[in-house]
Amino acid sequence: MKTVTGLFDDYSNASTAVSALEARGIPSDDISIVSNNADDRYKDVGHDSNAADGAGTGAGIGAVVGGAGGLLTGLGIMAIPGVGPVVAAGWLAATAAGAIAGAVAGGAAGGLIGALTNSGVPEDDAHVYAEGVRRGGTLVTAKVDDDLQFEAEAILKRSNWIDPAERRQAYTEQGWTKFDDTAEPYGPAEVEQERNRYPGRTL
Repeated sequence: MKTVTGLFDDYSNASTAVSALEARGIPSDDISIVSNNADDRYKDVGHDSNAADGAGTGAGIGAVVGGAGGLLTGLGIMAIPGVGPVVAAGWLAATAAGAIAGAVAGGAAGGLIGALTNSGVPEDDAHVYAEGVRRGGTLVTAKVDDDLQFEAEAILKRSNWIDPAERRQAYTEQGWTKFDDTAEPYGPAEVEQERNRYPGRTL
């Protein structure tokens, strides 16, 4: 199995990517989505789900994943240190929540970075992805059979994903070095400013 990951500035692009991955036959259980919700813009997303509701809890995250409605019906609310409130579903969300609670990993290996790197995402990219979610983005991650890796990556790219090297460069030019889970999460105004920073995005 390979892990493919895409960061999106816009939730609708990310949800399109999730639907396309599911349509290709990748099981919902093997896909995850984590989206910043600092401004509560997704308060109605997944409102019929039984997924987790609370800071740092993993109980129920992904509980309805794989149902008739697919992954996006399983969205729930959680909080990630350094990121703040997110809407999330799937294995990555559950792994991150477990790490936050100390059930999977502790210390520097915990949280979102640990969940990503433990699934095979390079650490440098994991820091960019986590920072991207902190700044208002949405992360889609899928575990796929080896022979589907390139096709799955193409699906993410077609859905208007962010090139991690380009975004890393943009963050570095602003003085950023790596994701810090002890940093204060972005508030609604900061997220809005960040969402307006990059040209060509769809909101």
